[in-house]
Amino acid sequence: MASSDKPEIVERGVKDKEDDNEEKGGFIEKVKDFIHDIGEKIEETIGFGKPTADVTAIHIPCINLEKADFVVDVLIKNPNPIPIPLIDINYLIESDGRKLVSGLIPDAGTIHAHGEETVKIPVSLIYDDIKSTYDDIKPGSIIPYKIKVDLIVDVPVFGRLTLPLEKCGEIPIPYKPDIDVEKIHFERFSWEETVAILHLKLENKNDFDLGLIDLEYEIWLSDVSIGAADLQKSTKIDKNGISYIEIPITFRPKDFGSALWDMIRGKGTGYTMKGLIHVDTPFGAMKLPISREGGTTRLKKNKEDGGDDDDED
Repeated sequence: MASSDKPEIVERGVKDKEDDNEEKGGFIEKVKDFIHDIGEKIEETIGFGKPTADVTAIHIPCINLEKADFVVDVLIKNPNPIPIPLIDINYLIESDGRKLVSGLIPDAGTIHAHGEETVKIPVSLIYDDIKSTYDDIKPGSIIPYKIKVDLIVDVPVFGRLTLPLEKCGEIPIPYKPDIDVEKIHFERFSWEETVAILHLKLENKNDFDLGLIDLEYEIWLSDVSIGAADLQKSTKIDKNGISYIEIPITFRPKDFGSALWDMIRGKGTGYTMKGLIHVDTPFGAMKLPISREGGTTRLKKNKEDGGDDDDED
């Protein structure tokens, strides 16, 4: 075989491989850029965009010794020309990094095209659950909280998105006030009908003020009910403070038998008092129970009725 008939052998060098990779890489990048440009043009033409959300308010419609009910208002805006589904809502309430309550709301609705919706998320804090889990959270205290909400929506072009939200605040762990009947002061005394004044002592064991609006009560002396009433009374009971209230009552002494003589002679008699106080607080209105069983008090007459009118017990 002549030398001219030999096949030519060409070795492919490193540079040639790099050039080939550059060509392939350049082609892939061009395809990506093309797809990206097409996506942007579709978004511009059709008007697709990412929805936004914000916590606009937190309401506490009910708070008492057992629980606190929250309602979290979340405003969601949909800039797209079609409705978008709100797939799930995940929520968590924590205090100093400790979980108080969490939950999931599935299939939470639809946000209208080019519209906005306020989604209301109801959450309940059960105080017994909190106090049984965390020993250092005491009744009467105020604790910080953080609400975390994840809204999961499905948007054309973008796909499934998670919109995270947070809001901080404070919540009380209410404690019922202590109540004592310090004395019963005669205004007018007769066996058939006696008008008297109950001197009540209310002690607020909470770390927040109580604005007393209304007092519902029933009181028993020596196991005999001397009356129930609903007294509208406006007064402030400072946090960890004491307030004194006077309540007028009318009763029939002859119904008490020998117990009345014990009261008149200063020996005192047993009493029971139960009811509710309606109060205003920095966290909203509350109805707190009041009760006292097995207490002891005494009657005190005015001077004109033959008694001592000083205010000493």
